[in-house]
Amino acid sequence: MVTATEEKTAELLTKLVQTGRKVVSDHQALINDPEKGDKGFTPEFLAEKVIAEFQKSTGIDLRKPSGEDGKLLVALLEVEKEVVADAQSVINRQDMGFKGFIPAVFVRKTAEKFSSRSGIKIKFTAIDFRNARNKPDDFERKAFGVIAAPNYPKGKPYQEAMPLDGKAVIRIMFPEYAAKSCLSCHGDPKGEFDITGGKKEGQKEGDLAGALSFTIPAK
Repeated sequence: MVTATEEKTAELLTKLVQTGRKVVSDHQALINDPEKGDKGFTPEFLAEKVIAEFQKSTGIDLRKPSGEDGKLLVALLEVEKEVVADAQSVINRQDMGFKGFIPAVFVRKTAEKFSSRSGIKIKFTAIDFRNARNKPDDFERKAFGVIAAPNYPKGKPYQEAMPLDGKAVIRIMFPEYAAKSCLSCHGDPKGEFDITGGKKEGQKEGDLAGALSFTIPAK
């Protein structure tokens, strides 16, 4: 059985990943500006924006963390800063427009770093996946079958407690829906190549676009 505490932890981590992704998304024009060298999109800049937005949406001040959730959230924020730090040479390159430092890349790198350190696995997954790393596993395919149903409450996570590799784990998936900012790469016309070289999926605003999937060791 998934406890309310475990679900809340995953919900907060999801919100923090989404907040970092939004900051990266909102600053794509700056990141891809070929005229500027130092763009000021630093780890500190990201953290400032994320902290403010996260506090606004959750009431939690990441500058004053408390409890186990606070430790995990601060650790995740530090990973998000590292991902931006690692990309500085690309972000600040002049005479180059599209840099490839897109929201999806930010999420993937953040998830991989955090998962390797925390014991909590985070993964973005989708039915129409582009990157093989995002291919849904058996649990995730089952979850998509449930959350994609027309009568399923929008935004409600799907969860199960189960054994995995001989250990008890909690699996939780948080549905994600296409926002306007996603449609330049994932909208219409379906099949057309977007700026990244991938084929657009023909999504509409509000469509189920994928999910953030968590695997948490059971306590």
